[in-house]
Amino acid sequence: EHRRRTEGLASPSLALSLSIYLYLFAGDITQKGYEKKRSKLIRAYVPHAGAAAIKKCDFSAESNHLHVCFSFYALYLLLLSNMYVHICVCVCVCVYIYVCVCPPARLLTSVGMEGPMSHRAPLGPPSAARFHRRRTSGTRDERYRSDVHTEAVQAVLARHVERKVAVPMPSKRRSLVVQTSMDAYTPPGDETHTKTHTCSVFLSASPSALSICLLHRLPLPPENHSAPPDVTGYSSDSSHSHTERHHMANMGTIARNTQKYGNAERMETGDGVPVSSRVSAKIQQLVNTLKQPRRPPLREFFVDDFDELLEVQQPDPNQPRPEGAEMMPVRGEALGVVTNWPPSLEAALQRWGTISPKAPCLTSLDTAGKPLYVLTYGKLWSRSIKLAYNILHKLGSKQEPMVRPGDRVALVFPNNDPVAFMVAFYGCLLAEVVPVPIEVPLSRKDAGSQQIGFLLGSCGVTVALTSDACHKGLPKSATGEIPQFKGWPKLLWFVTESKHLSKPPRDWFPHIKDANNDTAYIEYKTCKDGSVLGVTVTRIALLTHCQALTQSCSYTEAETIVNVLDFKKDVGLWHGILTSVMNMMHVISVPYSLMKVNPLSWIQKVCQYKAKVACVKSRDMHWALVAHKDQKDINLSSLRMLLVADGSNPWSISSCDAFLNVFQTKGLRGEVICPCASSPEALTVAIRRPVEDSSQPPGRGVLSMQGLSYGVVRVDTEERLSVLTVQDVGTVTPGGLVCVVKPEGVPQLCQTDEIGELCVCSIATGTSYYGLTGMTKNTFEVYPVSSSGGLISEYAFVRTGLLGFIGPGGLVFITGKMDGLIMVSGRRHNADDIVATALAVEPMKFVYRGRIAVFSVTVLRDERIVVVAEQRPDSTEEDSFQWMSRVLQAIDSIHGVGVFCLALVPANTLPKTPLGGIHLSEIKQLYLEGGLHPCNVLMCPHTCVTNLPKPRQKQPEIGPASVMVGNLVSGKRIAQASGRDLGQTDDNDQFLFLSEVLQWRAQTTPDHVLYTLLSSRGAVSSSLTCLQLHKRAERVAALLMERGGLQEGDHVALVYPPGIDLIAAFYGCLYAGCVPITVRPPHPQNISTTLPTVKMIVEVSHSACVMTTAVICKLLRSKEATATVDIRNWPPVLDTDDLPKKKPPALYKPTNPDGLAYLDFSVSTTGMLAGVQMSHNAVGAFCRSVKLQCELYPSREVAICLDPYCGLGFVLWCLCSVYSGHQSILIPPVELESNPALWLLAVSQLRVRDTFCSYSVMELCTKGLGLQTEALKARGLDLSRVRACVVVAEERPRMSLTHSFSKLFKDLGLHPRSVSTAFGCRVNLAICLQVQTHTLTLHSGTSGPDPTTVYVDMRALRHDRVRLVERGSPHSLPLMESGKILPGVRIIIANPETKGPLGDSHLGEIWVHSAHNGSGYYSGYGEEVLQSDHFNSRLSFGDTQTVWARTGYLGFLRRTELTDANGERHDALFVVGALEEAMELRGMRYHPIDIETSVIRAHKSIMECAVFPWTNLLVVVVELEGSEQEALDLVPMVTKAVLEEHYLIVGVVVVTDIGVIPINSRGEKQRMHLRDGFLQDQLDPIYVAYNM
Repeated sequence: EHRRRTEGLASPSLALSLSIYLYLFAGDITQKGYEKKRSKLIRAYVPHAGAAAIKKCDFSAESNHLHVCFSFYALYLLLLSNMYVHICVCVCVCVYIYVCVCPPARLLTSVGMEGPMSHRAPLGPPSAARFHRRRTSGTRDERYRSDVHTEAVQAVLARHVERKVAVPMPSKRRSLVVQTSMDAYTPPGDETHTKTHTCSVFLSASPSALSICLLHRLPLPPENHSAPPDVTGYSSDSSHSHTERHHMANMGTIARNTQKYGNAERMETGDGVPVSSRVSAKIQQLVNTLKQPRRPPLREFFVDDFDELLEVQQPDPNQPRPEGAEMMPVRGEALGVVTNWPPSLEAALQRWGTISPKAPCLTSLDTAGKPLYVLTYGKLWSRSIKLAYNILHKLGSKQEPMVRPGDRVALVFPNNDPVAFMVAFYGCLLAEVVPVPIEVPLSRKDAGSQQIGFLLGSCGVTVALTSDACHKGLPKSATGEIPQFKGWPKLLWFVTESKHLSKPPRDWFPHIKDANNDTAYIEYKTCKDGSVLGVTVTRIALLTHCQALTQSCSYTEAETIVNVLDFKKDVGLWHGILTSVMNMMHVISVPYSLMKVNPLSWIQKVCQYKAKVACVKSRDMHWALVAHKDQKDINLSSLRMLLVADGSNPWSISSCDAFLNVFQTKGLRGEVICPCASSPEALTVAIRRPVEDSSQPPGRGVLSMQGLSYGVVRVDTEERLSVLTVQDVGTVTPGGLVCVVKPEGVPQLCQTDEIGELCVCSIATGTSYYGLTGMTKNTFEVYPVSSSGGLISEYAFVRTGLLGFIGPGGLVFITGKMDGLIMVSGRRHNADDIVATALAVEPMKFVYRGRIAVFSVTVLRDERIVVVAEQRPDSTEEDSFQWMSRVLQAIDSIHGVGVFCLALVPANTLPKTPLGGIHLSEIKQLYLEGGLHPCNVLMCPHTCVTNLPKPRQKQPEIGPASVMVGNLVSGKRIAQASGRDLGQTDDNDQFLFLSEVLQWRAQTTPDHVLYTLLSSRGAVSSSLTCLQLHKRAERVAALLMERGGLQEGDHVALVYPPGIDLIAAFYGCLYAGCVPITVRPPHPQNISTTLPTVKMIVEVSHSACVMTTAVICKLLRSKEATATVDIRNWPPVLDTDDLPKKKPPALYKPTNPDGLAYLDFSVSTTGMLAGVQMSHNAVGAFCRSVKLQCELYPSREVAICLDPYCGLGFVLWCLCSVYSGHQSILIPPVELESNPALWLLAVSQLRVRDTFCSYSVMELCTKGLGLQTEALKARGLDLSRVRACVVVAEERPRMSLTHSFSKLFKDLGLHPRSVSTAFGCRVNLAICLQVQTHTLTLHSGTSGPDPTTVYVDMRALRHDRVRLVERGSPHSLPLMESGKILPGVRIIIANPETKGPLGDSHLGEIWVHSAHNGSGYYSGYGEEVLQSDHFNSRLSFGDTQTVWARTGYLGFLRRTELTDANGERHDALFVVGALEEAMELRGMRYHPIDIETSVIRAHKSIMECAVFPWTNLLVVVVELEGSEQEALDLVPMVTKAVLEEHYLIVGVVVVTDIGVIPINSRGEKQRMHLRDGFLQDQLDPIYVAYNM
C-alpha cells in the first residue's frame, strides 16, 4: 500500500520526507516522542542501520520486579489510533528486533514486592542535549510533567478525534471579551464541517465538552426523539389568524425593558429537531448532539409511589482487591549516640557561640543575589541572649510582666529576613517562651492571615516579634498605629533589632536546660478547608529530630548548605534553622523574591560556596531548567546531597529526572538527589540517604492509576495510558517505627499491596494540636491494630497525612496526601494527579503553570471535581474552549472520573499565598460563594453525576373497575368540595340580565355613586352615579345603532385605557344588544409589539366595529401603526369622545339568559390567546357569588387596582358595582409606575376596608416602597382599617411575596390576616376568593377561617402524590390555599389522563362545576372536540352525569380542622401549577415555579429567572443584577442548586439583562414567549452556557 502511494513521487527520499512530515508535525508531541517516531520511520527505510550495535537483551530478571519500558510508547499509541498502518507494518519488525536484542538502557528501574532492586544505566549527554532542545521555550510545568504521561494524554485525545461532534461553544456578549472568536464560528450545516478530519494521530482539534459528556454518560432519551407537541401554535389560515400565544410584556404595571423579540410563529418539529429556519443554528446543533451514542446510560428502575432514592454506587465486581499478606511495621535504624552531641539545642548554640564565635552561621542575600549580611555564631548567641532578656524583663512591669516562661509569642518576619527570624527564634528558646512562626499578614482582610489570627487567639498570643522593616511595612491607621487584623487578637508589636533593645546586666544569663517535654515551638499547619492548626513540638522532640536528620544526612561541622525553602516551617526550618545550628553549619538562605528574579540563583550559590547540601523543591529545579541555558560555568560536583522537600509528591519524579538529565554534564551525580517525605505532625518520616555507591539506583514503580483509585498497588503491564510512576523517598528516619493503616475507620494495618496512611511512632514527632484535645487524640494518639484486633505496639503512633506503601527493603513510597484526596463514588483520586493530566493536554499556551487548583465540592451527596485555572490574556475564546474540552476528555479517560466544573479566570486573580502559591481553600470558598468571576466556564454534570434518582415508571391509576365505597377511592376520600348555595334574597336577584339591574338602579338610586376614578396624584379625576352611567350607556348605544349600523349580536371591540369610558362603553353595548370584547390598547412607546395583539383579537373575535377614545383613534392611524399592521382591513373605528345627545329609540331587552353577554379574551401564562364566551346567566351567577362571598352592599367601598380587560379584574372593575351597588374606587395599575404609593395612600385616605390587586402591583409596592415606610407613616398612611387585601391571580399563591408585603407594611397597621388570594382561570373566572376579618370575635365579619398553609414533600409532588410534612423538613414546599370556594361552586380533583376521580392524597387537575362557568371558547381553538373537553367533561367513573369544566391547573384538596361560621369543616383548595407549564422530565412532573425559586436563591445577583423545557433539555434563563463580569459565576451556582434540590441536570443556562423575561399584566411570566426568543437567538444574552 505504501509502495502504491509513493510510486508517483519524484524519489523515495521525497516519499520518506513527506511521511515524516505528516507524521511528526500533526499535533502537539514531546521532543522525546518526536525522536522516537523519527527513528522508527527512518528505520523502516534503512533496515540495516545500527545493526553493528545490536546486542542481546537479558530478560532474566525476576518476574516480580516492576520492569516497565516506555521507549516504544509512541508506537503503541500509533497502533491504537488505527492510522498509518503502512508505517506500522514496517516498524513492527524493527520493534521486535530492537526489543529482543537491544540493551535495556531506558528501562525504568522498579521496585517489586520482593528481591533486590534493578540497576539503571547512567544517563548520557545525548539525553541532556535532547532535553536542552525541548526545554528552551520553558512552557511546561516540570513538577507535573512526564513524557510518558503527556503522551498517554495525547493518545487518549487522539481516540476522541474520530468521534468528533460539532457542538456549540458557550455564547458570550462582546462586552465580556476583548477578542471574540464567535465571528469565525460556523454552525454545522454543510458536510465539510461535520466530517471528521483524521490526518494525524495527535490531532489538536477536539470536540467540545458537550460531546465529551454525551459520548460518555448522558442518559439516552427514548428512541422516539419527537419533541413534545407545541400547543402554542396558531393556524396560518388568514380568516382565523388567531395567535394563541402573544407577547404581553410592556403592557403590565411593572416597567420593564423593551423586548428584543416579537411574536413567535409555530415551529413544526420533526424527530425532535425544529426545521424552522428561524430556530437558532446553535440550538439545532445542540439537539443534533443529543442523538450521539453515550456511555453508560443510567439504569431504569421501578419506583414505588413517591420515593426518590439517590442511586447508591454499586461496587465494581472486577475492581482490584489487595492480595498480599498483612504488612509488618518497619523500623528505622537505631539512633546513634554521639558523645559530643549537645543535650539541647540551646546548649549547641552556647557551645558554638563561645567556641567558634567567628564561624558563619547564616548568610542572607539581597534581590541581586549579593550577600546582605553574614550572621556568625557569636552574633547569634549574643543577640539571642539580649532578646531573651528583653522579652522577659522589658515587656510589662516587674510585678506584672507580659510574657512569662511557657507563654506563646508570635514571630512575624518576611521571607527575605532569615537573620532576624533566627535571632528571634533562638531568643525565645533561651527565654523559655514558645515561638509561633507565622506569615506576614498581607492585608487586613487576607483570608489566610485571618485563619492564622484564630490560631494566635487560641494560643493566647499577646506579643508579636517582628523586624523593623516588617513593622514599617505593616498597614497602619491614620494615627500610625497598626490596626487589629480581622480575626486576630490584640497584639503588642515588639521590634527585635538590637538598637531597640536594652543591654542585659552582666550577672544575667539564661538558664540552659537539657531537652525536656516542655513545648519548644508551635508550627502552624493549613488544613484542606483553610483552617489553621498549631502543631506543638517539645524540646526533646526538637533535639531528637535534629539528631535523626544529622544521622540520615551525615551532616558534619562547618558544612555549607543552600536553603531555598521557607525557613519558618517544615523542611526549611528543620534543616536551615535547627539542625544547622546543632552541627555548626553555614546556611546560605535564598529568598523567594530572588528566585523570582533569578531562578538560577540557588545553583549559582552552590557553585560559589562549594555547598555540600541544597534544600529545594521540585519547583525550584524546574525554574533552574528554564533559565540554565545562559549559564556556562556551572559545576555541581561539590553537592553530595540535593534534598527535594516535596519528593513525596509522585509528580516530582519528572523534575528530578529532567534536572539530572541536564545537569549530569555539570557534575551532578544521580545518587545526590534525595527526596524526603514529611508532614507537620510527624516531622520527617523518611529520607533517601546520599550513597557513595552509584550502582544502587533508587527504586521506582509504574503503578496503575485504576488500582490506586481503589487503594491497591498494581504494577501496570498492559494499558500504560493511566499510570503513575513513583519513586522511593528512602527509608524510615532513625529511631522511628512506621506502619501503614487504613485511611478511614479503625487504624487497622494494611496489606503489603494496599495503599494506606503512614503512621509514625517516634520521639521526634509533634505531640498535639494546641488547644484541640479531640483532634489531637485522633491524630497523635493512634494505636494501630492487626487484622486479629490486637495492638501492634503499646506506644502511640502519629498520623502523617501521607498515603503510600512500604516496598521491599523498607523503602517508603508515597502516592499522595490525605489533604489532596478526592473521594468520588467510592474511588480515590489525587488532586496532583488531575493537575498533571490537565497540564499534559497542551503546551502551556492557554493557562499559567502552577496556577491550577483542583478541589472537590459536595453535590448530590457525592464529591464532584472542580478545576480552576488562570487563563493567559493572549488566548482566544475558541482556543480556550477547545483546551477545556480536551482537558475534560483526558481526565475522564485517564482517571475514569468526570469533572463537574472547569473554570478559567483572568490572569493574577486567584488568591495567593505569601510564597506565591495559590490559596486552595480560599479559591474553593470563592467558588462556593459565586465570587470567582471566571472568564470561561464549562460545566459537565452529565459525566460525573451518576447517582440521580431512578426515573419514574408511571403506575396504572384507579380505573372504573376499582371498588368505590361511598366517597372512598382505594381507601382514600374522594377529593371534592363545594361552596355554599346561592340564594335569591335581594331585590336585584330578580333580574336575569345586568342591563336590567343598571336600569333599576338608575330609577331607584339615581344619585348613588358607583365608580370613582383616581389620577396618578390620588385626586378624583371622574366619577359615575347610577343615573350618569345609565344615560351615558344610552348614548353609546345610540352611537352604535346610528353610526355603526350594528345589529343584535354583533361583536364590538372596546379599546380603552382603564377608566370610566370603558364601563360606559360596555353597558352601551348591552343596551344595543351587541357583544362587547375588552381589549388592552396598544402602548404608544411600543406599537410594533403591542398593536398586533389588538388587531389579532379584533380579527379572531369577528368584531363588527371598534370603539375607542380620540387619542387612541389617532394612535391607530399613526405612521408607526400603519407600518405595523394594515389599518385598511380593520372594521369601522368609532370615537366615543363625541357621543350623540339623543337616546336610542329603544333599549335592547334580551330574552335568552343563555345568550352571549360578552367575550373574555386573555393570554395564559403559556402564551395561548383565547376568548371565553360568558352568558347572561353566568354573569348574573358570577356577580351574585362574589357579592355573597365578599358581603358587598351599597354602603361598602372597594378599592380596585387591577387591569380591567379579562378575568376577575374585569368583573370587579365593570360588573360587580352595578350588581351589588357598592362604590368601586378605580386605580389604574399603570399609574403606580410614577407613584408607587398611590394605591395604599388611596386605601388609607378613603378608609377602604376591602381592596383587590395583582401580584405585579404588590411586587411594585414591596420593592418601590421598601425604604419609604417611615416617610409614608409621617404622611399619615394607616392601613389598620383594611380587613381584606385580595390578590387576584391565575397561578399558585406567591407566599414569599405576600409575606414580604405583610411584614413590610405591618408597622403601618396592615394586619397579616388581611392579605389573602383569589384564584380563577379561563373556564371559570373566579373559583376561590378569600375575604378575611381580623377582629377577635369568633366568626364575626366575613364567615371564613384563616388561610391554611401546609408543607408538602416536593419529591412526592413530582409523582403526583401529596404528602404533608413538618415545616423545615427536607424537600418541604410551603403552599397557601387559594381562597375559600365561592358560593355555587363545586370542585373535584380528577386524573387529567384517565378522567377518573382522585383521592385527597393525589395531585390532579382541578375540575369545576358552577353556574358561572364559561360557555365555551369562541373560535379560540376552532375544534368542537377540544371545546367540549374543556367545558363539558364528565368523569370516567363515579358521578358520570355531572358536567365539569377543566381548569387546566393541577392542585389538591385538603379538609382542615378549621370551621366556618356555619360550623362546617373547611375544605381548602391548593393550586400547584398549570398543567400546560408542568414539565415532564425523567418520568416526573416538575413545576417551573419550584425550580425558579431554587435558582433565585442560588446567587445574590439573580434578579429574576424563568425555566422551560425544550425536547429533553431544561433551560434556565436568569436576569443578572450586577456587573457583566459576574455572569459566569451564576452558571455553576444555578446548576448545583437545581441538582441539589430537584435532582435535575440543567441543559442550558442563559444569563441576560434585567427585563428580558416577559411578564403579563397580572405579573405572570410568559415562559413560552421566552422560549421562542431563546430558540430564535433574540434574547441578546450576556452568556449562554451549554452544560453537556
